[in-house]
Amino acid sequence: MILAAGFGTRLWPLTIDRTKPAIPVLGTPLIGHVAQYLSHHGVQDVIINLHHEPGSVRDALGDGSAFGVKLHYVEEPEILGTSGALDNAKEFFANESFVVINGKLITDIDLSEALAVHKSTNAIATLILKENPKREKFSEVLTRDGFVTRFGSMPSASFDSTEKAPLMFTGIQILDPRIFDYIPRNRFSHSTVDVYPQAIAAGERVVAHVGTGMWYELSTIPRYLDVSLELMRQRGEEFHLGKGGRVSGGAVVEHSVLWENVTVEDAAVISRSVIGDGVCIRRGERIENSAVVRACLVAGAEPPVKALRGSITGDNFVVPLTE
Repeated sequence: MILAAGFGTRLWPLTIDRTKPAIPVLGTPLIGHVAQYLSHHGVQDVIINLHHEPGSVRDALGDGSAFGVKLHYVEEPEILGTSGALDNAKEFFANESFVVINGKLITDIDLSEALAVHKSTNAIATLILKENPKREKFSEVLTRDGFVTRFGSMPSASFDSTEKAPLMFTGIQILDPRIFDYIPRNRFSHSTVDVYPQAIAAGERVVAHVGTGMWYELSTIPRYLDVSLELMRQRGEEFHLGKGGRVSGGAVVEHSVLWENVTVEDAAVISRSVIGDGVCIRRGERIENSAVVRACLVAGAEPPVKALRGSITGDNFVVPLTE
């Protein structure tokens, strides 16, 4: 199951007309990267929960065949949380272990290895963890002898470089149907708050599988841009231009992501920015370290509390990327 019902408030205004997993990452919807990852590891039947702008995911993925999977969509009239979503789709998971993954990830962590570990332990759940050497703002997961004991707070920003790196949850988990014994019925709930602590307290084993490899989480606009630039660097690209885009020969574009049908006129300059669908950057205009969408999209909209603030400039809405 791919969790895709979130609002993506920290990615606003890029998510004003689509849910977070439907935003494009170098021409492929973010959730398409997740679907391809599952397919690569032999997971072909995939459930996706939907809430905010559900049509954006359906439009991005269709029936899933282009990404190597067969999709089943489950809508949530009211958002249910990471484990409430499982309860809402319980009918699909009655007979065998299943994978649950966050829809905002790009990763190459070895899922097949984790599946083999889960099968060998007969645990109620296997959580894929990774080391967090930079102490980024992800809750610490405490373990003992290869099993999760509890979920901690955010790691301290000040630390001794000789200390062992804390472990964090990647948002990828393998679950046994027994997990439904601990999921509250018909209400909002979160796995790490309302399910795993209770299961562990009841004596259930939750495996802590530490994975390695690429893992990116795209939950803010600065993080989205940084990850996109790293993927572009790996490809040897200076910037990404989506379908239908046009950049004048006299314009300068560097270290930026341009979505579909973007026009950049002569003498315009774009640097370290995300330019949304259909935006026109006019002659001589300079855009630096910003996210830009068409102003008509945000007309009358109230920015979410967690969103970065911006302002209307001409036909565009420009958000400086300062957190």
